[in-house]
Amino acid sequence: MTWGPEILGTVQDLDYARRELGRRFVGRERAIELLQLAVVCREHALLLGATGTAKSALIAALARQIEASRFSYLLTRFTEPAELFGALDFGAFQQGTYRVLTERMLPQSELVFLDEVFQGSSAILNTLLTLLNERRFHNGAEVCRTPLVTLLGASNEIPEDPGLKAFADRFLLRLEVAPVGGNRLDDLLAVGWEHERERAEDLHPRHREEGARPARAAGDLSAVVSMRSLAALTRALFEVRLDEVLPVHHELVQELLVQGVELSDRRLVRSLKLVAGAALLRGADSATPADLWPLAHIWTDPADRAVVEQSVHAAVERHGGAGRERVAGAAELLADARAIADPLLERPPANDDVIIAVLRQLNELRNDLTLHHHQDGTALHELSRIIASVNGLLP
Repeated sequence: MTWGPEILGTVQDLDYARRELGRRFVGRERAIELLQLAVVCREHALLLGATGTAKSALIAALARQIEASRFSYLLTRFTEPAELFGALDFGAFQQGTYRVLTERMLPQSELVFLDEVFQGSSAILNTLLTLLNERRFHNGAEVCRTPLVTLLGASNEIPEDPGLKAFADRFLLRLEVAPVGGNRLDDLLAVGWEHERERAEDLHPRHREEGARPARAAGDLSAVVSMRSLAALTRALFEVRLDEVLPVHHELVQELLVQGVELSDRRLVRSLKLVAGAALLRGADSATPADLWPLAHIWTDPADRAVVEQSVHAAVERHGGAGRERVAGAAELLADARAIADPLLERPPANDDVIIAVLRQLNELRNDLTLHHHQDGTALHELSRIIASVNGLLP
């Protein structure tokens, strides 16, 4: 079986959008792939990370790829349900019927983005729980089907509150987003400056002649894919052949469960849809072990993230998939830091430029340590101590 021109055309459009977004968001290539996969598979995704890592901007830019009704909101402890689901219909209420006006609100939206998604009240999160899983919204006595395709969430971390566990489990895909400034500073500054220029132009547009239409900018991502095309792509998921990958998938899942990784039955079943989506997004009609890569992002407990990622990447490589760049261990990064800093500490140079150059290298190592070994507090503390010692050499 080969895909028809509509499916292949949509795949090519999404590939174009992925490349354009990759140029605009430095170091966020995997996040872009995962968010696109979530939309195609009609699953929900969660980006985790500190503020200032462009999570919200990336999700907003991706949402503009699709010609869909959108809704976005920043949740706080004080957010009222009416701010998301709609205000009370007073006319109906006076007639004895309770319902809310959902027009242009979350229940009538196809793509939803909620920033600080775990900050909502129990009333909001309980309503979202049903809406996410069943695509249904209880509006008074009426149960309404919703057009929701995907809810994309952002948060600093997954809360430890057991009461939020069921809600958090609805986000099948998770990715921890770390700052990239230390590793790709020049790229970050160049792209970021262009973003600021575009924002300034939006806030203070140049005067145009009345009636003149702005030209479409190169790389414009607005409405790259229609909802009709996206729906056809989602239906095609279930035509992807999985025979070749099922034994490897079974072996990998068993390995993760034996290691004590927490994965609900829901996550395991839906992970097959992600594998089919990965194959589909590269234009293939049959999945291979190389398409198992999304499983590296279905962990539930952040403490399991490293184990899941290592097991999935090892399985992909073991069965002929593309290898990933080797990540240095925490001890190796510390050894590199000592090798750089010790000569300087033993015999301080007269030139401050040498010290500054070494500090730059040490900070890049700290960024790598934070990105790949953030759970190793001892290593992070030791590297910070080394950096402070070198910094003390400056006048």
